[in-house]
Amino acid sequence: MASGLEIEDETENKGSMWVLEQKLDQPMDEEAGRLRNMYREKKFSALLLLRLAFQSLGVVYGDLGTSPLYVFYNTFPHGVRDPEDVIGALSLIIYSLTLIPLLKYVFIVCKANDNGQGGTFALYSLLCRHAKINTIPNQHRTDEELTTYSRNTFHEHSYAAKTKRWLEKYASRKHALLVLVLVGTCMVIGDGILTPAISVLSASGGIKVDHPKMSNDIVVLVAVVILIFLFSLQHYGTDKVGWLFAPIVLLWFILIGGIGIFNIRKYDSSVLRAFSPVYIVHYFRRGGRDAWTSLGGIMLSITGTEALFADLAHFPVSAIQLAFTVVVFPCLLLAYCGQAAYLVKHKDHVIDAFYHSIPDRIYWPVFLVATLAAIVASQATISATFSIIKQALALGCFPRVKVVHTSKKFLGQIYIPDINWILMILCIAVTAGFKNQSQIGNAYGTAVVIVMLATTLLMTLIMLLVWHCHWIVVVIFTGLSLIVECTYFSAVLFKVDQGGWVPLVIAAAFLLIMYFWHYGTLKRYEFEMHSKVSMAWILGLGPSLGLVRVPGIGLVYTELASGVPHIFSHFITNLPAIHSVVVFVCVKYLPVYTVPEEERFLVKRIGPKNFHMFRCVARYGYKDHKKDDEFENKLFDNLFMFVRLESMMEGCSDSDEYSLYGQQTERSKDSLLRDNPNSAYCNFDPTISSVDSIVQVKSPLHGNNHSGVSSGQTSNQTEVNELEFLTNCRDAGVVHILGNTVVRASRDSKICKKIAVDYIYAFLRKICRENSVIFNVPHESLLNVGQIFYV
Repeated sequence: MASGLEIEDETENKGSMWVLEQKLDQPMDEEAGRLRNMYREKKFSALLLLRLAFQSLGVVYGDLGTSPLYVFYNTFPHGVRDPEDVIGALSLIIYSLTLIPLLKYVFIVCKANDNGQGGTFALYSLLCRHAKINTIPNQHRTDEELTTYSRNTFHEHSYAAKTKRWLEKYASRKHALLVLVLVGTCMVIGDGILTPAISVLSASGGIKVDHPKMSNDIVVLVAVVILIFLFSLQHYGTDKVGWLFAPIVLLWFILIGGIGIFNIRKYDSSVLRAFSPVYIVHYFRRGGRDAWTSLGGIMLSITGTEALFADLAHFPVSAIQLAFTVVVFPCLLLAYCGQAAYLVKHKDHVIDAFYHSIPDRIYWPVFLVATLAAIVASQATISATFSIIKQALALGCFPRVKVVHTSKKFLGQIYIPDINWILMILCIAVTAGFKNQSQIGNAYGTAVVIVMLATTLLMTLIMLLVWHCHWIVVVIFTGLSLIVECTYFSAVLFKVDQGGWVPLVIAAAFLLIMYFWHYGTLKRYEFEMHSKVSMAWILGLGPSLGLVRVPGIGLVYTELASGVPHIFSHFITNLPAIHSVVVFVCVKYLPVYTVPEEERFLVKRIGPKNFHMFRCVARYGYKDHKKDDEFENKLFDNLFMFVRLESMMEGCSDSDEYSLYGQQTERSKDSLLRDNPNSAYCNFDPTISSVDSIVQVKSPLHGNNHSGVSSGQTSNQTEVNELEFLTNCRDAGVVHILGNTVVRASRDSKICKKIAVDYIYAFLRKICRENSVIFNVPHESLLNVGQIFYV
């Protein structure tokens, strides 16, 4: 790799042909500037805010709300030895709920949203817009003009600028940040497996409480049946039954809060002294290592907090804050206090403490609501898993899988069949394999605390780069968060051999898949970038490209947003004909949640007009859905619009018009026009005018006996002729040309790289969906061009 100085010297020596190439294929600019629409939460009326807060209960708080089913059992898996231990554990639960979900997430982390979107990848997308840390450098300055591409500016000597330079300095730091994001994502996937397992199994355990002689295998069987039913219904989506979620969860919170008040009054109201943190100190002094390891069970009281942030997109932050502070937080505190009051008097009932503490008269109604609440909690986590995998897929970090949108009204409601069945198999395996809440709880706690640690580290960068907080504020937030979360992490490490290994194994498997897929994608992109075809070579072929131009339009798919891909040269050197119109199509995803429909397509002409070569870049956000049946039509609509706009702009000359070598003055341009009276300018794109004025070539639109465009012909006539030509070519047939590339490690590569590229990445490409399926290309219109990339 040449140094920066060598590259600069080489550039200066390349001469005018290199300058010409740059002008022939420049990064595309927007046709008009657009105001940026930075996300600001709308002002809602009090009635609407209450309604949104009510609806958020069913989507956001199901997982957090079902924690009372299993927390005390996982905290005291061997029973309660001293009633004071219950008070100490309750005090830990109270302050855990206060510090993590309430203060950290609801009032701080939720504000770090990407235009209303939450989750690990949303934070990463925010960082990618404020620093050049995206490992696949496929962005152009035109992308920054999107209305959803909001970012803040900062002073060159600020902490934000220093952080930005520190991140961008070495590629290893960018990869480390990506690995951190992938680890958090893999743990969220682990949550999607463990949440249904522990929630449904805990809810099903209520059957055994009323029938003590029933075998535990029956409870496990009931849980497995419910799980199969739950995953089998995923393809219908939640749109049709989603309206039931909020009433079920609200009823659940009212019931657990009411039962808590009943138990406090009936058994022991002195448990309220647990609001004093002194009892936490007494608990650790009395329990020692056992008290410390019990933090793994107490950790489960804040599970679902990360799902709260991941599901942020559906509701405004103010509605989520209102629902948590008014309903969720008070009801959870009452539920835990009520269970503690019951356990103080009934130490032997720590297993299924929740069901034992229910009054007999309402036992079965509560059991039914608990089962429904567990299903709702599981559904929310599964949906969050689908959503985060789609984000990873959009950012090139997950193999291509089928994504089905289950709702026309709500874009975020998706279903991924392959992932659904994998989750179901793993969930059933965990449930049937462990058969008890304790080991599943240990696994669950490990996954949750690692996700929280990843979020804390990403939030530190967000506070510096995006919020521009003072370093003291950042240190306080990061320090307090890490103290609490590392304390929990140290506790769950003691339980790795008691079930805590499960999320680590699952996360490691998904991490390897995601990282190797991203690595292979990056290497393939770098190879394509370095093997681009020279525009000088294309121009040397002439308008016919050295081939027979047959009627029709060829859509050449490439990952490059600029330059002519290697697949094109491979194609025209092995076949005797090419279509009359060639369009290079690049579909790329940006680190934004959505790209507005009117800003999605960028169209540009490549070379002179009579070459009939265009480039179309289709840009999507990580939440967007590419509607396969409309993609081709929208592409041609934008292509035709480009031709109309280009024709309208003809004749509007600019004194700063580019020339062939970038040095010609207005006088030399006038001289050129006198010498070439048949040349024409199109100032819509400086590239076009430069080429058309200098390179005299024949236009198929006007016959073969004259060069260029007649100076007396109007731009309107030119527009009509070219549109008619494009329409006729489209009617003649559209062929989709895709590269069927095989990626191989070069011979001098290290053994690790060969294993990663030749075996793992090759296997993933073999089992994932083909590009032709992703683009919904008809088989009769598909042309695969095979080639081998040695990376």
